[in-house]
Amino acid sequence: MAVIAELGSRLSSASSRPKEGVWLFTALVLTAAIPVLLLGGWMAYITADQERSYAREAATQALTQVAHRIEGEISHEVQVAETLASSAALDRDGLQDFYLEATRIVAARPLWETAALTKPDKEQVLNVLRPLGTPLGPVTDTESFNAVLRARKPVLGGLGPYQAAIGKQLVSLRVPVIRDGELRYILTIGLLPDQIGTILAQAGLPAGWAGTVIDANEKIVARTPDTRAVRSATTTPAVQEAMARNGSNSPRAQTREGVDVETVHRTLAGTDGWSVHVGVPVSELNAPVSRSLRLLFGGTAVSVGLAIALGLVIGREIAQRRRMEALQSAAALLDSEKRGALAIDAAELGTWRWDLSANEFSGCSRFCALLGLAGARSGETRWSADRIFALLQPPHRAALTSFATDCIESGRSNSVEFPIQSDNRGEHWLRAAGRAEGPPNRRHVIHGVLADIDILKRAEAERSHLLRRLASAQEEEQRRISRELHDQIGQTVTGLSLGLKALEQGIAKGSQDDAITEQVRWLEQLAGQIGRDIHRTASDLRPTAIDDLGIFRAIEAYVAEWQERYGVRADIQTFGRDDALPVDVAAVLYRLVQEGLTNVLKHACAGKVSIVLETKPDGLALVLEDDGVGFEPETVGPLARGAGRTPGLGLSGMKERVALLGGTIAIESSRGKGSTIFVQIPLGAPEAVA
Repeated sequence: MAVIAELGSRLSSASSRPKEGVWLFTALVLTAAIPVLLLGGWMAYITADQERSYAREAATQALTQVAHRIEGEISHEVQVAETLASSAALDRDGLQDFYLEATRIVAARPLWETAALTKPDKEQVLNVLRPLGTPLGPVTDTESFNAVLRARKPVLGGLGPYQAAIGKQLVSLRVPVIRDGELRYILTIGLLPDQIGTILAQAGLPAGWAGTVIDANEKIVARTPDTRAVRSATTTPAVQEAMARNGSNSPRAQTREGVDVETVHRTLAGTDGWSVHVGVPVSELNAPVSRSLRLLFGGTAVSVGLAIALGLVIGREIAQRRRMEALQSAAALLDSEKRGALAIDAAELGTWRWDLSANEFSGCSRFCALLGLAGARSGETRWSADRIFALLQPPHRAALTSFATDCIESGRSNSVEFPIQSDNRGEHWLRAAGRAEGPPNRRHVIHGVLADIDILKRAEAERSHLLRRLASAQEEEQRRISRELHDQIGQTVTGLSLGLKALEQGIAKGSQDDAITEQVRWLEQLAGQIGRDIHRTASDLRPTAIDDLGIFRAIEAYVAEWQERYGVRADIQTFGRDDALPVDVAAVLYRLVQEGLTNVLKHACAGKVSIVLETKPDGLALVLEDDGVGFEPETVGPLARGAGRTPGLGLSGMKERVALLGGTIAIESSRGKGSTIFVQIPLGAPEAVA
């Protein structure tokens, strides 16, 4: 539609350019004709497909009509056979009378070829095709015979073997002859397949449609338009496939005349597995579709031709627009490069390029100035990678190498921070950020910028120092409160306890009521509990054991008291405890153990807790492990916020305390496997500890 609008706007100015106006008008006509042709062909195809669906529904309805006709005829023949089986001649074993009666009924029934009477031991007594008393021998088709013996009800067998005496194959209809509850005979009626085919032909199938009746053994009993009997070995694979698919409405088949048909089938009621199949010629089904497809293909071909013509008309305009857009893009790119250069200069960033295959750096003058290297005033200066690495300390060289590896492997932006020692500024911090472009197997060049972050680093150091001072002041204040609680309130409560004790003794000597004495005892116990609570609170605010016993013994005492109070087994191991710790480190270590055990008690449901403390020359290590229910560390905060609660301060408080000392904390945990907390705190030189 946008193309039509563009062409229409150009057509309005065609008075000065008549030839271009004609082309544009032609393009409009072609553009409008293409969807009309395609839509018309598609609608014709949909209509034809609906007609084919209607034809299939008609086949299903015809199948139902044929099935009902055949079921009715077979049911009627079964009723006549049952009537013959109930003949009074068999009540008195009058075989002569029964023979005459059966002969008369066979002659009157077009579908019947013969009638025979057989004993349960399979010995034939009579057959109307033979004179009475002629030896007949045993029954050859025993499958349906045995079915009657078992069920004692009429059974319609399948297409029997070819009988040379009569030159035909017959369908056996067997009916039990029961007298006084005893099975005396089995009446066998030989039905003519040709007559079943006549019923099928007279069922009202449309001209050109094919019908087939198949017995339970998948043998063709009758078919139309050809109603000739078929040998028992003859089968139709397509019909077998239709039966195996158990109700599929459109399996393909081919008639004996070579006509392709689509078949529908249905099992006949009361026939022990017989089925009737109706085939609709594929040519009749597909005739409307074929016509619509020809129309659709023709419309498509015309549409393709129109599309080619339309492409030729608008191709010239597109080429001109692309040339104009290319010029505009080049101008915009040049302007963008200028703006980018101005932005980099304003931000005081240095651009650089690191070619790992050539082991070479190249950078602008600002890059060289930040590194303290002499560079050209304009353009880029090249330096070997070894020269750049020589400016860094060994740990930061490894960090820069890891940064390059991450950029090459991931293809994403990355950054690294490192200090540089220069003559005019001393040590100052820089941040390099870059990215490697291209496919993974061809990434060997990293482009990036270099920024001076020394001011930010100094601000972070000052903030960390300030936070440590605040923590020290907090600990000092807690020590003062603890001392006051212990020296003042504790003594007051002790005096109260002694006074209550004296009161108890005085009342006891005065022979007062026992209830008063009991009440006084309760007050004494309450006062003792108050004293213990105040002492515990004072210990929590500032445990005096840190100053009296040292940090390691204080932690051991706290762990032992915690284990006794809450009944959770806890063990602690310490290494290097002879080395003194700074006051702030000792306080943080005690709080970490205290908060960790509190978290275990609240959330872990653990049966055992293990604590390991180790002091090394360069740092302090703490490991706290439990065998509780575990958790997912990364989901603790989000889950709490998602449930409308404030996230817990336990883990975050521990992380903040460790961060104030420049340490690290790591948490390993999973559902049902407990939790482990690893803490590393760096220690200063011995002079700093002193």
